[in-house]
Amino acid sequence: MSDAQQPVFNIEKLYVKDLSVEVPNAPAVYLEREAPQMEVNMSTESRALNEDMYHSSITVTVTAKLGDKTMFLVECTQAGIFRIQNVPQDQMPMVLGIGCPNIVFPYLRETVSDVVIRAGFPPLLLNPVNFEAIFVQQQQAQQQQAGAAQTH
Repeated sequence: MSDAQQPVFNIEKLYVKDLSVEVPNAPAVYLEREAPQMEVNMSTESRALNEDMYHSSITVTVTAKLGDKTMFLVECTQAGIFRIQNVPQDQMPMVLGIGCPNIVFPYLRETVSDVVIRAGFPPLLLNPVNFEAIFVQQQQAQQQQAGAAQTH
């Protein structure tokens, strides 16, 4: 394979696309001593920007509650722009669904932890995410939906 045909995978830019923190019950919430219940919802998205530039993002919403009282709510979208060239088309879904999120996630994790601390709470470390398992589950679900659509 010549140098011109070697696969290229470069990080062009990593950035916070959207960030919001709410502490709706401040200042009374800071007097609470119980540990809150945490709810974490996460989604990923990727798309082509042009022939060899791709955008990948992870959005997370973290809600901390004590009973029905919200302690804090954090919404963050961390994104990256990647130059990807000479990768076979059949491998692109894996690169975009596994490789890019694996690079973006540590930055998202740091941003969320930092903003929670700045909001006056103990650090929150998001658990590691197995993007490969999520990708496989999504592929299986799409195949099942395609199979169900063909039988109707």
